[in-house]
Amino acid sequence: MEKILIIGCKKAMDDVCIGCSRCLVGFNKRAGKFEGYGDDAEVIGLLNCGDCPGATIVTRLAQLKLWNAPMDEKPTKIHLGPCITDHCPHKDTIIAKIKAKAGIEVIEGTHPYMPENIFA
Repeated sequence: MEKILIIGCKKAMDDVCIGCSRCLVGFNKRAGKFEGYGDDAEVIGLLNCGDCPGATIVTRLAQLKLWNAPMDEKPTKIHLGPCITDHCPHKDTIIAKIKAKAGIEVIEGTHPYMPENIFA
């Protein structure tokens, strides 16, 4: 069973994204980068990057591991939201930090629901 952790931009998650619903809907519909997951896959968490430039992402991943240890839950894959992969000037730094410490596959992207323009 795949256990997915979604990581997004702290600023977007706090100020713009409505509960990261597009990432969650994308997962539930198995759309975008979530295609191919079976019915038994589940999202076990949403985590932000820890603010620019991903300053505390490694610490946050360690906290997630500690926090979920009593339930024996740990992610098997990490997905990075488009707020990081498409819009973050610190994307490469954040991805490098996660890949260096996570020990699991890191997938760039989540949902396909990016609007082409705002007013059309």
